[in-house]
Amino acid sequence: TMNVEHEITLLVEEIRRLGTRNADGQVSVKFGVLFADEKCANLFEALVGTLKAAKRRKIVTYQGELLLQGVHDNVDIVLLQD
Repeated sequence: TMNVEHEITLLVEEIRRLGTRNADGQVSVKFGVLFADEKCANLFEALVGTLKAAKRRKIVTYQGELLLQGVHDNVDIVLLQD
């Protein structure tokens, strides 16, 4: 089985690598940037699934339930934990 905790840890690292601090001092990255990144593409079999799991655990937040490439490229993924 996939180790969800490990995937989320990797996701947090990638958000930190690709993201920028917003006005509130939280790190955020656009879904499209995350999705299009080659390292992320290789790391995550199911980026959207990992994001959903991280959102359920209140590690990240974003608008909506399901993120789709293209449609939601401009959605901010915000890291809630520093």
